Parts: sequence; C-alpha cells; structure tokens
Amino acid sequence: MKSKIAALSKNEDFINLLKGKKISNKYLTIYFSTLKKKNNKKLNISFVAKKKLGNAVKRNKIKRRLKNIMNDAIKKITLNFNYSYLVIAKITMLDNDYSKIKENFFTDLKKVK
Repeated sequence: MKSKIAALSKNEDFINLLKGKKISNKYLTIYFSTLKKKNNKKLNISFVAKKKLGNAVKRNKIKRRLKNIMNDAIKKITLNFNYSYLVIAKITMLDNDYSKIKENFFTDLKKVK
C-alpha cells in the first residue's frame, strides 16, 4: 500500500502555512492552510521538532510518534485533504503518555474544518 502522506519541502510552503490558521494544545501546535499547486490525493504534512527539545534521538522519537499517530488518524478520521498541515511539537511530548498525546491530536484534527 502506498503512503497517503507527502512531506512539505519548499520554504515558501512553510511560510504560507505559518500565516494560516492555527490550533494549539499543550503537546503540539497545528498550522493548516490551503496551498497552490498541491496534489489533493495525498495529505501534505510535515512534523517539526525544534533543537531546544533535546538531542537528535529525542527529536526523532517525537517525529516517529507523530507519524505513527498520523497514520492512525488517516485510517480512523476523515481528514480534509485540501489542507496542508504543519505540526510543531512542544517539550511536553517527551514526558507524557502516547495515548494522551494521540487523544489530543485526534480532537485537534477533528476541529479542522
């Protein structure tokens, strides 16, 4: 099965998303907006873990968690593929339980309309 997730790559895409709408909770911040020249068959999403969160091992752990949660979300929640998403992790993700993070992430994705 081919992945339905495509990562953002252009700097201008990131800048446009940061100007878009925002939903935030204690674990992460989600920016979302429509982008021009976007493939609507794939979900454009990127995960960001800033350097202040820890060393490379910790940042990669956060990104792996977010990718895993997103794969579950595609299967269980109807997402708007017209939007592109930018997910920025916060430091509280390292200390908390996976199920709590997943639950909060799902509720935030349901808010996106």
